[in-house]
Amino acid sequence: QVQLVESGGGLAQAGGSLRLSCAASGRTFSRYGMGWFRQAPGKERLCVSTISYNGGNTYYADSVKGRFTISRDNAKNTVYLQMNSLKPEDTAVYYCARSKGPTGWVAHRDYDYWGQGTQVTVSS
Repeated sequence: QVQLVESGGGLAQAGGSLRLSCAASGRTFSRYGMGWFRQAPGKERLCVSTISYNGGNTYYADSVKGRFTISRDNAKNTVYLQMNSLKPEDTAVYYCARSKGPTGWVAHRDYDYWGQGTQVTVSS
């Protein structure tokens, strides 16, 4: 069983920054792609960013491109999401998830383990 624990959420002002972390249990972290998703109240859960097993390939939603950066440290079993130039519309619960394979995917059906989520609130 894999456990994913997010941290780093909180309150930020528009234009500010936050760094989310997601620590994974187990010894197979380096074999799998990872993703960050977010869900605002009353809206569906959407993919924000993904990263392949070795960090060689990344994906960003258009809404965060140029502002967010995904990275991973396989020695620490951790994936990160650096969020800069935050906007009020970035307010959501952010989830990390482990892909079913070595690549990160956009659809949440392609992920088999999820963290509990961390709240990010951006004030204007």
